[in-house]
Amino acid sequence: MMSKVLAIIPARSGSKSVKNKNIREINGKPMIAYSIEHAKASKLIDRVIVSTDSEVYAKIAREYGAETPFIRPAEYALDTSLDLEVFEHALSFLEEKEGYIPDLVVQLRPTYPIRKVQDIDNMITRMLGDKTIDSMRCIAPAKEISYKMWHKLKDGSLSPIMKEIKECYNMPRQQLPDVFYQNACIDVIRTDVITKNHSMSGDKIVGYEMEENFDIDTEEEFRKAEEYLKITSGNKTFVFDIDGVVAKLQKNLDYALSEPNEPMIEIMNQLYDYGNKIVLFTARGYVTGKDWSEITKEQMKRWGVQYHELKFGKPNADYYVDDKMLSMESLYQMFVK
Repeated sequence: MMSKVLAIIPARSGSKSVKNKNIREINGKPMIAYSIEHAKASKLIDRVIVSTDSEVYAKIAREYGAETPFIRPAEYALDTSLDLEVFEHALSFLEEKEGYIPDLVVQLRPTYPIRKVQDIDNMITRMLGDKTIDSMRCIAPAKEISYKMWHKLKDGSLSPIMKEIKECYNMPRQQLPDVFYQNACIDVIRTDVITKNHSMSGDKIVGYEMEENFDIDTEEEFRKAEEYLKITSGNKTFVFDIDGVVAKLQKNLDYALSEPNEPMIEIMNQLYDYGNKIVLFTARGYVTGKDWSEITKEQMKRWGVQYHELKFGKPNADYYVDDKMLSMESLYQMFVK
């Protein structure tokens, strides 16, 4: 008998941080559309429902292929409403009205327009294969180490949050255990854990580590996610300087000795694979008049750089100013794992 796997996308109307962010357009589509598409692309999810308190949101959800069998009651659509209340309401409605009880419930928050469908299926597969697991949550390495965090008491004194290791706050971070945070991208829960144990997690919670995190809660996060979606959609033109970007800087201008900037080349090849046009531009020989074309072409081939055009003649300068500049640091943040 096939397991029944239900995806629920909770989409409350309104937002204080980014106005109407759940239906705000990002790269040409309402934000909620991406989570619906992720669920429908899953090989294991067989039903997709959006739980919303808004008829406007519900209409948009249906346009992208989700079901909206109910409008969420106002008491479950408050700033203080818990996920448990939302999911208990949805599962209770489906059982009472349709006799439908799924085996697993997948929570896909609409504030994640970027996620890998394979991650969803990997988590579902793990849950189906191990009945002892109550739930799985996506996690990511924590940038801030909880072993060095404190509670500040009323009298101003400090009490360490973590007490399992004596004076862990005085230890080098390299000697402390790895710490992870739940990034809320994907949760998979057994239905009984929600309906009978009244919990969104249960007792045995297994973590699924992710490399990327694109939760949107601020305008800055919205902008970064939209930039990423535009880039990964392809059909954009990227112009890369060779020296200082593709190649490490060679101070004496003997470009035959240049070494590859491997992390940036890996990113450039990703951009190429996404269907973007890659143009290389260089000032090699502009000052000395020496022809570096054959050496440059040989280096690009040897370093495995995928590109469409190679242009010589860029003026040498101390600074370049461009209104369409995308910094190397921005690309590293987007694509380096």
